[in-house]
Amino acid sequence: MNKLAKEKSWKEFNFIDLFDIKCGFYNKKPKSESNGNIPFVGATEYNNGITEFYSYQNILNSSKTGKEPNESINKKIFQGNCLCVTNNGSVGFAYYQKTSFTCTHDVNPLYLKKHKLNRYIAMFLIAAIEKQRVCFMYARKWRPCRMIKSKLMLPVNSKGEPDYEFMEEYIKEREEKLKKRYKEYVLNSICKLNEELGIKNSWKDFALTDIFIPEKGNQNNMSSLADGNLPLVSAKKVDNGYKMFATKNNKKTFPANIITLNNDGDGGAGIAYYQPAKHLLDSHVTALIPKDKNLSKNILLYLATAITNQRA
Repeated sequence: MNKLAKEKSWKEFNFIDLFDIKCGFYNKKPKSESNGNIPFVGATEYNNGITEFYSYQNILNSSKTGKEPNESINKKIFQGNCLCVTNNGSVGFAYYQKTSFTCTHDVNPLYLKKHKLNRYIAMFLIAAIEKQRVCFMYARKWRPCRMIKSKLMLPVNSKGEPDYEFMEEYIKEREEKLKKRYKEYVLNSICKLNEELGIKNSWKDFALTDIFIPEKGNQNNMSSLADGNLPLVSAKKVDNGYKMFATKNNKKTFPANIITLNNDGDGGAGIAYYQPAKHLLDSHVTALIPKDKNLSKNILLYLATAITNQRA
């Protein structure tokens, strides 16, 4: 626990005051299938609790006991953005389920009552919940009748309420530290490997015009474009800049295997994208056409990343 966490005030809270506790559904899970996309959460300590994936139709046709289905689909599929806690088998493991899922009756889905859950808050709560495992390590089950009497020790704000904002910031800080540590490890490993292999990397500054011929985009009346098959690359910060797919008009079409650079836009200024296909180009974007026509896709992807990193 870091210094900030130690300086916080902490307080015990009843599970029932924090969570809406649901009961899992299946006594006997459906037959396995290869094409499902709905997670099945079981009483396991591995893989975020997920043991199978089922199709919607399989779940619709299944029942709690393996007999004729008579329950509605709403009882079988649980909404995501919740915690799942195992109450039998591998008791006391907790997982964050982001998407909709189904689960065994040996799992209890928990929905936060008075605050919107997210991944960061969930990670903090999971660590607190799993501290309870020691109470259920000797064949004791953690069924809802016991869970409603269980307590969690959590940091509190000035009102004596769970400080979810602190929980979120704490996990974000820890995550950033781990990312930094991992990045340093990877870079050191690469440098060490280069030394072992006798590889020497030399670096030098280059102007964009040393490598590319810049050309301003020419599409400035995009509402007039008809739907078609050509990507229209605009100054977006997502989706590789694609705004729509349009039909060629009387303006120049830009070639494949180039980089496009956003000049401004919806927060995307300075982002560079590799364009794998022939496209139309917004006037708020500059085409960077390689002088060397033999530059490969991978080289251009590397250069696009290097250009985008200049945004900072």
